[in-house]
Amino acid sequence: MLNLSQNLREMGVVGAGGAGFPTEVKAKSQVEYILANGAECEPLLHKDFELMKRYPAEMVSGMARMIQVTSAREGRFCIKEKNKEAVDAITPHAKAAGIEMTYLGDFYPSGDEYEIVYAATGRLIPAAGIPLNVGCVVNNVETLYNVELAANGTPVTKKFVSISGAVKRPCSFWAPIGCTFADLLAIAGGPTVPDIGIFVSGMMMGTLTFDLTGIVTKTTCGLIVLPREHSLVQRKSKPKEVMAHIGKSACDQCSYCTEFCPRYLLGYDVQPHKVMRTLGFTLSGKENWSQWGELCCSCGLCTLYACPEDLFPKEACDDAKVTLRTAGMKYVQQHPVRAHPMKEYRRVPQSMLRQRLNVEAYESHTPFVADEPKPARVRILTKQHAGKPATPVVAEGDRIEAGRPIARMNDNELGADVHASISGRVARVTAEAIEIEA
Repeated sequence: MLNLSQNLREMGVVGAGGAGFPTEVKAKSQVEYILANGAECEPLLHKDFELMKRYPAEMVSGMARMIQVTSAREGRFCIKEKNKEAVDAITPHAKAAGIEMTYLGDFYPSGDEYEIVYAATGRLIPAAGIPLNVGCVVNNVETLYNVELAANGTPVTKKFVSISGAVKRPCSFWAPIGCTFADLLAIAGGPTVPDIGIFVSGMMMGTLTFDLTGIVTKTTCGLIVLPREHSLVQRKSKPKEVMAHIGKSACDQCSYCTEFCPRYLLGYDVQPHKVMRTLGFTLSGKENWSQWGELCCSCGLCTLYACPEDLFPKEACDDAKVTLRTAGMKYVQQHPVRAHPMKEYRRVPQSMLRQRLNVEAYESHTPFVADEPKPARVRILTKQHAGKPATPVVAEGDRIEAGRPIARMNDNELGADVHASISGRVARVTAEAIEIEA
């Protein structure tokens, strides 16, 4: 048996919660804490909840492997206290493995790794730092499930997703990597309205698409379907130029975006209201105002919850980061990171966020179903992770079985191998993707 980090690389394990960072790198670290992230704080996404209920033993076993390989002195499983069924499923396995439970409130964004580290250990990651800087490694719960499978020689070929919103059967299920969004919606019975927008992996930090040919990757958490005329779809559909024009003419510097910013409340120099000044002062001082967006985590709370005028400070922060990079500047926070004294009093409850987003009517369970898409064709990206694309190792016309490597990483490159999600014939090979016909 290969060592765990090598196995994780060859079995294609990456962060399943959205970032896609290769897990083998974390397995090579030496830390004090391994933290399991079961917060799942995006509104209407419930796939981790279903996973924790169904696969607690595998998750805890994968976590125990990470604790052992990193020589961590402690493991803490972070989970929302309200998710009682998941808590009850995980707790006995965690207790048997000597892993402590850390209970989280039902707030957004409780799943941000800066928040997870602070909640579980009381430590604050240095400005622009990573959990490793304070002796921690954070893994999404599905990633830990995949760690256990990889340790036993099973590669990542499927993704657990939840489908919610305006669909006939909200549900969660396994889907082969490379299948289309249309395949996923079919399992959920299709949309309940004729014209839809689809949020991929979340309404706050995910992306909006209208393309049903979009494909599932190792980081796809699920789909949230809303009517095309829904206010959230309309807001997210605006061109950046329009967002900037509205902000330039309407922002009155009330600073609510900053006062509710989770990173600001943790003690980081993130001040979206100052970044909004770049929209009006584009000829002088733009770099100066842009620095206040450098440490923004793009959670979207400022744009979609805090701003009383429905402006776009998160998008201004995104542009500010580009401005700083273009200017060759990197803002370095000068003062120590200290949590704001009002932090605990300015948390945003999920229920209030759903009301602000006007999606409370779509909040529902997404129970596990055994149905899986059976696509006639899949398109599997060679880059579904942080780092470089994997190099294809198959040719057009090859007959392959599900689970076979189809693209591998070269030595000393950051990334993870990619595997066939269905059996069939390789129909097309490019540097970006490999297509397989069942």
